[in-house]
Amino acid sequence: MTDKQIKHQLGDDDIETGQPTDHSAPQEGEIIVDKPSSADDVFGGVNANGPNYRSVGWIGTIILMLKTQIGLGVLSIPAIFESVGLIPGVLLICAVAGVATWTSYMVGVFKLRHHQVYGIDDAGGLMFGWVGREVFGAAYLLFMIFVAGSAILGTSIGLNAVSRHGACTAVFVVVAAAIGFLLASIRTLNRIKWLAWVGLSCVVVSILIVAVSVGIQDRPATAPQDGPWLSDYKLVGSPTFAQGVSAVSSLIFACSATPIYFSIAAEMREPRHFTRSLVIAQIVSTLIYATIGIVVYYYCGSYVASPALGSAGPLIKRVAYGIALPGLMVTSTLFIHLSSKSIFVRVLRGSVHLTSNSLIHWTTWLSCTLGVTLIAYIIASGIPFFNDLVSLIGAMLGSFLGYQPTGSMWFYENWGKRRGNRTWKWTVMACWSGFIILTGCFITVAGTYASVTGIISSIRADGGSKPWACADNSNSV
Repeated sequence: MTDKQIKHQLGDDDIETGQPTDHSAPQEGEIIVDKPSSADDVFGGVNANGPNYRSVGWIGTIILMLKTQIGLGVLSIPAIFESVGLIPGVLLICAVAGVATWTSYMVGVFKLRHHQVYGIDDAGGLMFGWVGREVFGAAYLLFMIFVAGSAILGTSIGLNAVSRHGACTAVFVVVAAAIGFLLASIRTLNRIKWLAWVGLSCVVVSILIVAVSVGIQDRPATAPQDGPWLSDYKLVGSPTFAQGVSAVSSLIFACSATPIYFSIAAEMREPRHFTRSLVIAQIVSTLIYATIGIVVYYYCGSYVASPALGSAGPLIKRVAYGIALPGLMVTSTLFIHLSSKSIFVRVLRGSVHLTSNSLIHWTTWLSCTLGVTLIAYIIASGIPFFNDLVSLIGAMLGSFLGYQPTGSMWFYENWGKRRGNRTWKWTVMACWSGFIILTGCFITVAGTYASVTGIISSIRADGGSKPWACADNSNSV
């Protein structure tokens, strides 16, 4: 067998460990056989009896990226169109998705240049010292736990819809949290990858069912049932300032997986394939967002529901939620897992227990997943308003983590070039990065205000859902 044949059979990754191979130049006459790397800048030495964290391929990365985006966010898209109108809604989706693509690309670039970075807290530490590490780390945990809480809330809505309120809503929230904890306790993303496949498929199929159903039905279920009816969709809406900012915040939430991509890249076999996976995932998610938003809002108009699965009437709502439930559960699983992993890595980093099967390893890991789940459960029970919760997360945490840090990353990597041969490209990118940082600051402040105002209004509204209540939280959808 020739040298090339041996190398072709082994491929770029070692088939037993899944680790990137050492491509150092061979000596003259040496057979080219790739040797697995036994250490990682984040996870340290790989224990043969422990978990192999560096095992996710680029296709698996696409699925994980899509599932972290397509889930809760897509369910609020049609309601955003109702707020701002059809044409501005499409333009906003394209704009926010475009910005998210650039910010996510910066994550990949930063990770490749700084292999020791696991999460956005590590990136913050490099750029701003211990203050940046603690601020970004705390914000990231809050963001992830809030998203996990909204996924638990969405799951409870689905269980209520499918069972026709077969139990107290508080019980369904507990069940959703328990399922999230059990699945999130799987230790590596590679083993959770198959859940992401299932979850993504279920969510996409369910929203397609709703889109087709509203297109073939005479009118939405909540529309007047007597006399002729035409959809009252608006090409251009007239939202108030608070409604407009809230809509943008919800879109940012739908495209807010940027800070999560550090953790996903850290578990890739080949982080250099990150950009390939990102571009495919962003194109697919943007097309799905735009298609679902246009179709559902065009046929439902002001009678669109949020989450969108309730827009086609009680029967389709039960069918859609029945299919979407695995996807909602996987969303809570992924966000509980990733937030727990950030705590876990920080606690055990540099220790042999990080990649072993020791008692300390398991005790620490399960304590992290259980603690995160309990906090997410409290959030899901205490803020039982899906639309307002999504907007709050996008404004207060999604923009802060997705915009300010990534704009700062560009300056961190390129600021030194200003003293040399500064080109027009450098100037344009500096202006763009500054714009991203300022936009993030504005949305964080204005969007948080608008979202908190919406939550207060929902609590005061007659018939609204109450914290820790037994009432059916699927009635409004």
